[in-house]
Amino acid sequence: MTVSPTPHPASSIAASPLLPSRRAARVAPFLAMDVMAAAAAREARGDGVVHMEVGQPSAPAPRAVIAAAQAALAGGALPYTQALGLPALRARIARHYADTHGLDVAPGRIVVTTGSSAGFILAFLGLFDAGARIAVPLPGYPAYRSILHALDLVPASLPLRQADRYAPTTESLRALHAQAPLSGVLVMSPANPSGTVIEPVRLAELCATARALGLRFISDEIYHGLAYGVPTDTALRYEPDAVVINSFSKTWCMTGWRIGWMVVPEWLVRPVERLAQNLFISAPYLSQVAAIAAFDAVEEVEAVRAGYAANRALLLDAFPGLGLGRTHPADGAFYLYADVSNLTDDAAGFCRRMLDEAGVAATPGLDFDGVDGGHHVRFSFAGSHADCADAVRRLRTWLR
Repeated sequence: MTVSPTPHPASSIAASPLLPSRRAARVAPFLAMDVMAAAAAREARGDGVVHMEVGQPSAPAPRAVIAAAQAALAGGALPYTQALGLPALRARIARHYADTHGLDVAPGRIVVTTGSSAGFILAFLGLFDAGARIAVPLPGYPAYRSILHALDLVPASLPLRQADRYAPTTESLRALHAQAPLSGVLVMSPANPSGTVIEPVRLAELCATARALGLRFISDEIYHGLAYGVPTDTALRYEPDAVVINSFSKTWCMTGWRIGWMVVPEWLVRPVERLAQNLFISAPYLSQVAAIAAFDAVEEVEAVRAGYAANRALLLDAFPGLGLGRTHPADGAFYLYADVSNLTDDAAGFCRRMLDEAGVAATPGLDFDGVDGGHHVRFSFAGSHADCADAVRRLRTWLR
């Protein structure tokens, strides 16, 4: 006998509206992307915009990268690769650590990812169980918290203080762990939004403290190669079990190529490989082939960094006269995180007016700090020198 399914009564359907998951509801909007959308709408109306809202290099990828991609396209098939990445790219990344830091990193510990974003997903899933509490800097890159929330993990704010040049300290880490036990800590150097570089001695102390407390250590190093007169070091020098995240997006101007990498300890390689196989299959073949060539584009990369240095100098010279002189250190990366409390206590409204009235797009600090971000604005100087000069002119007229 065939039994027909019992239909749901209309009243039952009406009483159970379709809603997103609780984890999706916990993910905050990425304000920098919202500002970018508003800027695009302004441009669609024919109005000019100076883009300082996202960390998007205006320079193209190096010529050798483009040539490698064109050659791969001409070759026909663009296949899947092994989940951990092309062996040639993993070997080249390992050599990069020898060339840059004098460290012997086995290619087998390299995991090629679809941008650094996939690296964070793999790191968090590979290291922590649901409910684990992970220290993340405040202010800090907003996607850290959003990814943790989406994975049913708990971000714990690690406050950064002016007295410490907005770098994390062992004292603040121990204090946060004493409040409620942590499972891990994530640091970033150079940092977004502050640009702060963690001094090597302090990085060593943080690694030692994390190990003493039994915490997994994750180091976001995607802005390595973009520092201005200060040394940058990798956490791998001080903590062999650290998970390091890096990317070709920033230093090599390859944001849209969506290609990055992780360095993981040997005991984590196979778990991360299983996760990558199922979540991503592999990073894009075309981008992997192109990325191999990126490391040889030394002159182009240095020219781009010199351009950022000139933009930074221009803004640091001009901003005090605009009432924007109180900024975080800006040791590296390509951002100025400016205190605008003397101009407004509503950074979001300030940024809307700045876009609508001056045509300058920047990101309100609430993206990076839900506590004190209401009186900060992040300006990216990853654009051209002409754009930065144009922004200064526009702001000088608007703020006078």
